[in-house]
Parts: sequence; C-alpha cells; structure tokens
Amino acid sequence: MKKATTLGELKASGYRPRSVKDELRQNLIQKLKKKQTVFEGIFGFEDTVLPDIERAVLSRHNMVLLGLRGQAKTRIARMLIQLLDEWMPIVAGSELNDDPLKPISRYAIDLVAEKGDDTPVEWVHRNDRYVEKLATPDVSIADLVGDVDPIKAASLKLPYSDERVIHFGLIPRSHRSIFVINELPDLQARIQVALFNILQEGDMQIRGFKLRLPLEIQFMFTANPEDYTNRGSIITPLKDRIESQILTHYPRTIEVAQRITQQEAKLAPEQLKSVEVPELLQVLLEQISFTARESELVDEKSGVSARLSISGYENLVSTAERRMLINGEKTATARIADFWGVIPAITGKVELVYEGEQEGPYAVALELIGDSIKEVFLKFFPDPDKLRKGRESDPYGILKAWFSGGNAVNLLNDCSDQDFKKELDKVAGLRRLVEAQDIPKAMIYTFMELVLHGLSECNVINKSFVEATLTFNDSLADMLNSEDDDEDDDKF
Repeated sequence: MKKATTLGELKASGYRPRSVKDELRQNLIQKLKKKQTVFEGIFGFEDTVLPDIERAVLSRHNMVLLGLRGQAKTRIARMLIQLLDEWMPIVAGSELNDDPLKPISRYAIDLVAEKGDDTPVEWVHRNDRYVEKLATPDVSIADLVGDVDPIKAASLKLPYSDERVIHFGLIPRSHRSIFVINELPDLQARIQVALFNILQEGDMQIRGFKLRLPLEIQFMFTANPEDYTNRGSIITPLKDRIESQILTHYPRTIEVAQRITQQEAKLAPEQLKSVEVPELLQVLLEQISFTARESELVDEKSGVSARLSISGYENLVSTAERRMLINGEKTATARIADFWGVIPAITGKVELVYEGEQEGPYAVALELIGDSIKEVFLKFFPDPDKLRKGRESDPYGILKAWFSGGNAVNLLNDCSDQDFKKELDKVAGLRRLVEAQDIPKAMIYTFMELVLHGLSECNVINKSFVEATLTFNDSLADMLNSEDDDEDDDKF
C-alpha cells in the first residue's frame, strides 16, 4: 500500500488516530482470534505469565514484570513490539512522534497550522517505537523527562521561558511507543516520583513550563524481588499506579529448560556440524541448574539464571571441540568428564550464602555437578544404598569385584575417542549392566561413563582427579595393595 506523504493524503486514506494501548489491544485481539502465537520462542510461560500479559494488554494496563534474574523479563518486553502496527505516520521532523491529526508538540502544532493539508508526513517502523532504559542510580529527571537546553535557546535566540528551548527526555520521545525501564527498584525514589503523573493522568510537566504533554505510552517495568531488600525498592505510590504486576518464574521441567537452552545457545556452524551432545548430557546440564536452585549453599533470593545452562552448554560443546582438535579427530561426542569445562559457567552464575563462600565457588560447582550426576544416574539404575543384601542379586557385583581386585579406570581429560572407549570396555560387567537397561546403541558409552560417575557419587567406588586425569578405583583395594607392596619391599 502506498504511504501518504502529506496530511491531506493521510486524511483521504481514512486514517484515524488511536492510542498505542488501543493499538496493542486491537492487534492482540486479531492474533488471538486467528490463534497465532503472540510471544514466539518463550517457553514454560504458556499457562502462567503469557496469559497474564495478554490480559493486561486487553485491559490497556501498564505492567511490571517481577521475577529473579534470567527469567526472560526483558525479552518478553521487547516482543511486545510485534503487537504494534508495522508503520505509524508522524509529522515530518517531529521529536515526539506527533500524530498528524493529534499533534502535541509546539513544533508540530505550528507546522500543521502553517501548512494545513500540505504538512509533510513521515512513517516510523514499529522497531523504532521501542525505548528501553536501564535504571541506575545516576539516572536523572532530565534524562527521563527533559530540561532546558541553553544551546538551543542561544541558537534560536529565545528566552528560557519559551517552551521551544526544551530538550525532551526519553519519556516524551516515547510518545505513541513502548517504554521499558529495567530494574525499576534501582531508580532513585525522587526519580520514581516523576513517573506519578504520566502513569495516573497521562501527561507530564517539564520544569516550570505551563505546557503539559498528553502523552500516550505503553509502560512496562521489570524488577527483581531481591532489589526490594538489598538495593532499593519500588515506592508504594508508584506500585499503586502500575495496574498489573506479573510474576515470572524459572522453567518448571527439565524438558522446558532444554528447549530454552537449545534455542538460546550460540554455537559456531562448525561446532554444530562436528560436536554431538547426547540427550543424557543435555538433561544432566539442566539438572545442575535445578539442583543449584534447591542447594543450601546457593542464595535462593538471588536465583540461578537460565544463562547458567546456556553458557554451560556452550562451554560443554567447546570442551569437546577442543579435545577433538587436539586429537586430530573430525567429530566429537561430549562426555560427562567434559563437565570440568562447564565449571567456569557455574561459578559466575550462582550467588553463595556464607556456608558456600566458606567452601569456595569451585568446590560448590563440583558438588552441584556431583549431586546432579547422582540424580540422573538414579533415574536409570538401581540405588546401591537400597539394595537388600541377601534378598536379591546385586547388579553392580561384577563391577565391585573388578575394582576390588585393584583395577582402575584412568580417563585423561583430552584422551581420544578410541582411548576413551577402550578404557571403559576393560571394566568387567559394565557394558552388560548398561545393555540390560535397553539403552540405544549410540548411547552405550555415554551410559557406561554415567555408571562410573554415579557409583562414585553413591560412594561405591572412588573418584579422583589428578593432573588432568580422572581415576575411578576402589580406595580400600588400593590401600591393601600398597601395604602388600611395602611388605614385598621389606623382604629385599
């Protein structure tokens, strides 16, 4: 469709002004009627957060998304753009996105009065109708609302009392747009007060000017509950003026968390072609986040961001890729041992309580990985601690006997795929145990490795890591063998 270039053409096209909230509402109604997906790529919120947002849009409410870090609050806010009209007409040259039929700035009003139907019209794409500001302690009222511009006054030779010397802030410039303030509690209380009138009355005043701008803005705020006690707070009168408060949450199932990680992880094309991450390890990676959120060593008020799994997945792939490059191999399959490379993604994503700080972030990361391995292991194999002695056969009997004989498994961090499989194959009874669980052939070695790690977490065998080598053995057998060697030495 040809876009109007003048006010006269715009009137002839049948254009009618409507507020940004009406625009969002009508476009949402159309999407719901057509059963179209409104928030593409947002998983786990289908029955909780997203319906609340849709109800708020239909009610033409300003919103605050309240939730811990890494819960897609900003992503959801940015996706509201898709509910705007693709193009919006404005008075050409307007700073405030003036509607040609409802101008509010002095510039646009004067231009329309002067040129009438010949007033030039420009079109703004919906991507340019989104304004986002991170609330920080140094944000000023001038940043958000505006102030007198001495340079403009001097260049136009106008007194400071003339409203044309105003330099508009972010909020007026967001007229007919979506305006988002992230981490609202970090905004100083006196700055939050400046938002009262625009939220309640729909207009605002700049400095001492009589001018009051009837702005039309869809406000959305994000906040972290931690901020209410640690850094700042949303003042009560402001909370009262934000019509809908919507609570976000972390993924409630491993499957949903996996979908988010797979969507958000940024991998190089060559990594996608050459590195495979078995389904089991994807589950294990997500389990680490779930375990961390329940850990007594991690501050639950701070939360554990979904970015832990995303960064961890990228590190896991890169660890396998590095091993592949070192060994001159063409492809690589990630291993549980590769989770040593995930530790940097864990230590930077969890806030520890006092007890956790005492242990140290590295030790806590190892504990989280170990607990997660045990959790996943017990979903596939019997719990060694719950086997009734004498009443049923021990499925781990052959393995225990093999390790009790003084045998050990040594897995170098960067050992080749051939050496890795050879080391696992030498463990008596290990392959038979895995195959008894009807495991897909392609996953046999992944589950064989899981058994060793799982038994070590259940304290059936010992696991140690020395000089880039992961060793599984029976510590008691090693001790007895050492004593025997000492006795043999004494004979000479």
